[in-house]
Amino acid sequence: MSIDIKLHKNDLPDDLQLSNNVLAIDGEFMGLNVRRDPLCLIQISTGNNDAHIVQFDRENYKAPNLIKILNDENITKIFHYSRADIAHIKYYLKTDTNNILDTKIASKLARSYSDSHSLKTLIKEFANVDVSKQFQNSDFGGELTPAQLKYCANDVIYLHKIHDELIKILDRENRTELYKDCLRFLKTRVDLDLALFKDDIWAH
Repeated sequence: MSIDIKLHKNDLPDDLQLSNNVLAIDGEFMGLNVRRDPLCLIQISTGNNDAHIVQFDRENYKAPNLIKILNDENITKIFHYSRADIAHIKYYLKTDTNNILDTKIASKLARSYSDSHSLKTLIKEFANVDVSKQFQNSDFGGELTPAQLKYCANDVIYLHKIHDELIKILDRENRTELYKDCLRFLKTRVDLDLALFKDDIWAH
């Protein structure tokens, strides 16, 4: 499958018109420790085999066009494990991400028949594609290779289809409202992470 990949430095172009109000979004970082490991990339797909990849210079994170999209309540954003992404976005881009869907949360509620909720597993199950995760732990802070760009694109181009299929299961199993409730709590969970509360606050 051919993917239209565009690499942008620091921000999305002023004249970019995205043809969908539902966008798949993912981030790449130097690690999962938000304060230590910088946000390197944000990739966006409209679901039409396209990927716009923003690579930050990490000096100031001035990305007004991207921030406008992330903050826009009228644009739905599909993530896979959004907890890490929106924590890095909030810390480095200084903005909230609004109107969020999450395929990992949806999978854990819908696919109780499986213990695996990785993106690779979901792509195989719902798109019947085996994607390589070879570059999952690679350096996204420097010059990007074509293979790294393709890896980043694969992280977003399937999310629309995956989420659509998971919603069908959630609806059938009467778990959709539970999913929505989890999404409502997500921003609070991220704020707890950023405040360094890592424990399960519901635990005894």
